[in-house]
Amino acid sequence: MENNTTNLDTTNRNEYFVSIVFNNGPKGYFFSCPNTDLALNDYVIVETIQGIEIGQVASEIRPLNEFSSSLELKPIMRKADKDDVRRHLQNIEDAKSAHVFCQEQIRSLGLEMVLLSTEFNLDRSKALFVYYAENRVDFRDLLKTLASELHMRVELKQIGSRDKAKIVGGIGICGFPLCCSTFLNEFDGISISRAKNQMLALNIPKLSGHCGKLICCLKYEDDYYTEAKQDFPRINSRYTNDNQKTYYKIKSFNVINRTIHLEGNNEHINLSLDDFNKTWKRYNEVK
Repeated sequence: MENNTTNLDTTNRNEYFVSIVFNNGPKGYFFSCPNTDLALNDYVIVETIQGIEIGQVASEIRPLNEFSSSLELKPIMRKADKDDVRRHLQNIEDAKSAHVFCQEQIRSLGLEMVLLSTEFNLDRSKALFVYYAENRVDFRDLLKTLASELHMRVELKQIGSRDKAKIVGGIGICGFPLCCSTFLNEFDGISISRAKNQMLALNIPKLSGHCGKLICCLKYEDDYYTEAKQDFPRINSRYTNDNQKTYYKIKSFNVINRTIHLEGNNEHINLSLDDFNKTWKRYNEVK
């Protein structure tokens, strides 16, 4: 067997890091590496929770002191050789056939599950089938059939709707690829209280993402709204701009534009927050 393996020099291990992508996916994962001649799109061998895998360099090498995450970095094991790449490409083709076979067995067994992806790790010691299902699935018969057909260890992994969107991908309402399929590593709990805090209309369909749950981007500006709203008067509080007994109620305000809308005395008034603070006082303070 041809062997052009390049072992990485371990004398400077963990002094640098680099992003690695798998199967041309949009999301990169960081691994430590020495100061080598690794270049973009080079194939490397790494160890992941799925086993030994092959990936491609997706960024320039950077000093480890620039790595801001608290996650532990696993080292790149070595550069891939021609045999590794050939085996990887063959695994992709064989996984496609296994995917079709698994789908046929799912239909035959009448299982309520949607098969999303099929992968073999580099040494073909394990096949991973990822599927989506709303409820628990009894896949014992399917597992036996797959193991008998593939002659390797088989893992069936059920995921939820958010992880499904992460794998399938798509374009969000912002016009960009979904955050979950590009850079999000974890899904924070997104509650309707965040939409209320940002004063959005509680239209659940419009606030839902491809996964059917509330869009993750509701969390991005939530802290800003919480802080910025402290500059504004409370909704329905009463204010006046003279010493008479007429007052107006704060009906709404726009945090981004920093404007306020008041109603009262058969009038509707819109003005900037700065102008409001200059001439308007709390009604009960003037009485």
